[in-house]
Amino acid sequence: MPQTHGRVRIGVLGSGGIATASYGVLPNMARYADLIEVVSLADVVEERARAVADTYGIPHAYGSLDALIAAGGIDAVVNLTPIPLHYTTSRAVLDAGLHLVTEKPLATTLAEADDLIERARSRGLLIVCAPPDMLHEPYARAKELVSSGTIGRVAFARVHSSHAGPGGGPNGWESDPSWFYREGSGPLLDMGVYGIHEITGILGPAKRVVAFSGITDAVRTVRGSGSFAGLEMPVEVADNNLFMLDFGDSVFAVVDGTYNLHAFTGPKVEIFGREGVVNILQPGHDDLELYRTDLAPGVDGWIRPSQPLATSEARALYGRALMVGHLAECLRDGTRPVLSAEHARHALEIMLAVETSARESRVVDLTTTF
Repeated sequence: MPQTHGRVRIGVLGSGGIATASYGVLPNMARYADLIEVVSLADVVEERARAVADTYGIPHAYGSLDALIAAGGIDAVVNLTPIPLHYTTSRAVLDAGLHLVTEKPLATTLAEADDLIERARSRGLLIVCAPPDMLHEPYARAKELVSSGTIGRVAFARVHSSHAGPGGGPNGWESDPSWFYREGSGPLLDMGVYGIHEITGILGPAKRVVAFSGITDAVRTVRGSGSFAGLEMPVEVADNNLFMLDFGDSVFAVVDGTYNLHAFTGPKVEIFGREGVVNILQPGHDDLELYRTDLAPGVDGWIRPSQPLATSEARALYGRALMVGHLAECLRDGTRPVLSAEHARHALEIMLAVETSARESRVVDLTTTF
């Protein structure tokens, strides 16, 4: 659905960390000035919305999504609300006839995801859903290498999709992180979603899931010296998830989605094929590395090109605004988003299947694709 009236006019819902952090949406929107105009901002704390709007030169600020929609003058909304609010707010955006960029996950149930996709389809609207990783060059290039058979038939992959948890690092957390540990949130929806998007973005839809999940500590304490240091947070949802994806034809991936990873030195993603290996984002190494068998008769080794195979330039340049730029480019060009709602629904089904598999000690078959 090409855009016809010039720049895409955006309203932003939410003025928290994803909106304002250095890697977030608003600090990086100026790079899309030729494609996008940020018209309005809404937050349940209206004073904060006005302060953030003033900081970034946004003309209008409101205290609710309803007010933002009623004011008009926008083509799309960027939904940066907390996880439990994604479905209801996204539904309101689509019902208003507006395109949608939303944070991950798309929703919290498959029925909600199906509903959003159908509402967008019936109205001719686009949905772009985080995470933006498949727009980052290392993942996009890895997909090309795997799809072209550069490493031969894929056997298995390992994916890290974890950190130490909000408030679990030495610098604490700038806002109350306790909601991350409550039902409806947790590391699977918060962090595991990245690894799921990455590996399914490269290998395609998965077919089955088996998982182990549990709570490591019943109560966590915010570290650091900030205003929330020492806050004790009851842990209501599994904070430790390890799961395996079956892609069919003896292709597997092992993924972690946990709040127990303080550090690691290996690649974020490793893909092992019968004729080579792809490494993505290993600290201290090129962002994308390639190992090949039979470079010459009897010689296997890492490819060492004069220029990197891929760099994380887009991530560094655009941060989270990359998703908004992607929507604008899709509207301009009439193309389907790479960060599609259908891919986000498949990732959501995997996360729900992880919970079911761990709870019921069984393999769970998947039904969605993208």
